[in-house]
Amino acid sequence: MATIKNENTYNSVMLRVEELIEQVDEHAPMSDPRVLELDLLVDLAEEYEDEHYPIGTPTLPDVMKLRMSEMNLTQEGLAQLLGLSQSRVSDYLTGKAEPTLKTARTISKELDIDPAIVLGV
Repeated sequence: MATIKNENTYNSVMLRVEELIEQVDEHAPMSDPRVLELDLLVDLAEEYEDEHYPIGTPTLPDVMKLRMSEMNLTQEGLAQLLGLSQSRVSDYLTGKAEPTLKTARTISKELDIDPAIVLGV
């Protein structure tokens, strides 16, 4: 099977994908040549992105900071929400400490964070 070998080709593929997305809707039959081309190009682009732009698993501090932003929480507000001291929350946000199982459950529940991320698995 073909692969995308460089950034220029990747950019060309992405331009074509954008063109095809404008032409194809959810009612187009799978036998439509544009649908087949779009499917193939998306697969090629995905393989290239996986190799050249890998997305790592988010860390607990990163996700906690994101949730704080989404929920308009300060570090003090987060500490109150979780029933923890500000210094303990600071330790979690900087990655200096990991939560106990009980605290991990609270973080997961109160911030709606996947338990796997909270537990680092």
